[in-house]
Amino acid sequence: MMQSMRTTIEMTDTHRAALLDLAARRGLKGFSEIIREALDLYLQGERQREERAARALRARGALDDDEVLALRDHVAEARATWRAP
Repeated sequence: MMQSMRTTIEMTDTHRAALLDLAARRGLKGFSEIIREALDLYLQGERQREERAARALRARGALDDDEVLALRDHVAEARATWRAP
């Protein structure tokens, strides 16, 4: 069983109303479960962003000058064929 603690957060009336509405649609009495879910998703996203940044930094310098020029040419060719939205 997870250990939990109570805390106070500040939110707008709009956020509170939206959370209460979502909780009601899910059949919940309050929105604590939704806040926990949101925190889990946010923290997971932050870990993933940090890992992507670390992988990118590890890849730094992995291409030689000729490979960089070839990649730039390839990207430029691909962009030339992109359709405008």
